[in-house]
Amino acid sequence: MSTKYPLATSSWDQAEYDALNRVIDSDMFSMGPEVRAFEEQFATQFGSKYAVMVNSGSSANLLMTAALFFTQNSDLKLNRGDEIIVPAVSWSTTYYPLGQYGLKMKFVDIDLSTLNYDLDALADAVTEKTRAIMVVNLLGNPNDFAALQNIIGDRNIVLLEDNCESMGATFDGKQAGTFGVVGSYSAFFSHHISTMEGGIVVTDDEELYHIMLSLRAHGWTRNLPKFNRVTGEKSDDPFEESFRFVLPGYNLRPLEMSGALGIEQLKKLPSLVEGRRANGAALQAKLGNHPKFMIQREIGQSSWFGFSLVLRPDLGLERAPFVKQLIEAGFECRPIVAGNFAKNEVMKYFDYDIHGQLSNADYIDSYGLFVGNHHFPIPEAIDALAAL
Repeated sequence: MSTKYPLATSSWDQAEYDALNRVIDSDMFSMGPEVRAFEEQFATQFGSKYAVMVNSGSSANLLMTAALFFTQNSDLKLNRGDEIIVPAVSWSTTYYPLGQYGLKMKFVDIDLSTLNYDLDALADAVTEKTRAIMVVNLLGNPNDFAALQNIIGDRNIVLLEDNCESMGATFDGKQAGTFGVVGSYSAFFSHHISTMEGGIVVTDDEELYHIMLSLRAHGWTRNLPKFNRVTGEKSDDPFEESFRFVLPGYNLRPLEMSGALGIEQLKKLPSLVEGRRANGAALQAKLGNHPKFMIQREIGQSSWFGFSLVLRPDLGLERAPFVKQLIEAGFECRPIVAGNFAKNEVMKYFDYDIHGQLSNADYIDSYGLFVGNHHFPIPEAIDALAAL
């Protein structure tokens, strides 16, 4: 069966191939000036002070989690055993770094229409034990950050933001990914921009920025500025600083090719998001009252990563025949991210609690799926969905 309506398509043109050739001609392929230029452009474009590029969105989540364990700022510092609230529906590497660093995850249900936090369940889950909240903006849809702030109130709770699926989304005019003290983005092929593989962390906190520069590359000092918030002042001897290790880091560095691609993709991002939003508006107009399935209710301005289809609860339909029908109509489709992640076998390795019932996450797990959206008009795909 041929796929007429794929999940993802390329947004590259000659500009990206010229960027790759520029790197080839430079004969410098490991992280260097192209990556730095991309980081500066990304931070400016998204309204953050600092951006750190890494090799994937998953690595971005790892890096921002790790940074909060090495900060000296007691208002931000996380410790093993601290409680962090997480939504029950997200991708695996939203959760893995949290568990790997010994945080105790508390799973909270999602809203069946927005696919983000069930705000009532979240408000009930937040207690004096809550040290952090991981906010995930699912399938392009930003959370209601005004409501989240009201829930947090004056409590000292660290907000982390996994925005890997929602680059370009905004809430009250502010970019999703920039509401937390740290926020992550992905530049994988199927996402809003593509650098082949790639991820970014943004922050306004200089110390966290410097920590991440060190952690990204082995925990050494080589990539830190002379005056920095990790070691204070570096020596002027590059030989001495070349293999000086101060933090238990990783190798999460991106390639120069990824940085060069990112520079070109960021130029296109406004139009790429505009195209996705136009398709989102067409979808809402045509499928908002579809008799068979529900679509995602937009919060703020979604960047419409993909289109979720959740079978209506009162019809008694099963997902498997619906998936078969979609495939026969030419659609490539997937479950909604990882469904109810707390049901996965891998959770036996982590410390976690489940707050209340995850009934909406369970429903999504059994009766939800999503199809692709793109940066160009897709009226035929929307018409085909309407005809199901």
